[in-house]
Amino acid sequence: MKHLALAGLLALAAAPAAWAEGKTHRIAVHVNQNEPQVIAMALNNVQNLAAHYQGQGDEVLIEVVAYGPGLDMLIPGKSPAEDRIAAMSLEMGERLVFSACGNTHRKLSAAAGHEVALVDEARIVPSGVVRLVELQEDGFSYVRP
Repeated sequence: MKHLALAGLLALAAAPAAWAEGKTHRIAVHVNQNEPQVIAMALNNVQNLAAHYQGQGDEVLIEVVAYGPGLDMLIPGKSPAEDRIAAMSLEMGERLVFSACGNTHRKLSAAAGHEVALVDEARIVPSGVVRLVELQEDGFSYVRP
């Protein structure tokens, strides 16, 4: 009887580890500053999160949402991380998304008198703030560097 009880306790103790295996982590990363250190920290967070969760056998989906001054991280020639974004996108594929605020993009384009180009890895969403809310409502964890 003691052995059966001990086996039951061991099974219960091991259960959380078994349940966590293969879990999908969904993370939204918020960038609204045009500061090279903040952009680098956001991308470091992305790489560290991906390495951690993939290292334990889990899946990770990350969306970086840039708006306001942070949109510069997605503008060729202005981004301090243009090459790094391209390399990370190649490495992570569809597990990493860069979303550009459509409101900010529209204002920048109007001020420039032409449509402002974005890096190939970026996609435009109607509103960066709204996108962050939607992601959180869909169960994404929120990270702001």
